[in-house]
Amino acid sequence: MTNVSMITRAGRALVAVCFTFFCSFAAIPQESSNVDDTYDEDTIVDVASDFLGEGAESIAKALESVFKSKGRPNAYITGSEAGAGLVLGLRYGGGTLHHKIEGQRTVHWTGPSIGLDAGADAVKVFGLVYNLYDTEEIYTRIGAVEGSFYYVGGLGMSYYGNNDLSIAFVRVGVGLRAQATVGYLNITKKKRILPL
Repeated sequence: MTNVSMITRAGRALVAVCFTFFCSFAAIPQESSNVDDTYDEDTIVDVASDFLGEGAESIAKALESVFKSKGRPNAYITGSEAGAGLVLGLRYGGGTLHHKIEGQRTVHWTGPSIGLDAGADAVKVFGLVYNLYDTEEIYTRIGAVEGSFYYVGGLGMSYYGNNDLSIAFVRVGVGLRAQATVGYLNITKKKRILPL
């Protein structure tokens, strides 16, 4: 075996060892930051129960499927909204975004929809927000394919998504509104009258 091939093999082995060490070292902070940057299920259930005024068991049942499919959120929304519809629907809401790293921000939203929609409601909302790394990115239009006339543990649920950003809203309140609609939410810093 020549000196050149021995040096080449030793060099490859050294590169492989360094690469393995670097990858394992780099993975450690990433894993711990994912946990530190997100909310665990118990915390979310406690906050949602206090805010919505529902029992922890009902909230846990409603949120269990969200956590199973989406994992831990890095923000949540507490607020209220009102809406009505007859084929065409409107939704107006507002509240506070709570981000694990960047703190709190005021949010407002309006949302037109079209589809099978009848009734009116006034509700408290609790939203689990996923993949929001910069709170400025919450101010956008986010699409919805709703089937809001379904309940988990007595609470209405609906999902919104736009690229990576997604929100799962839990709603509880007064009124009756049956929906199977397509629309969006326009999330803004200030209240708006026109839902565009």
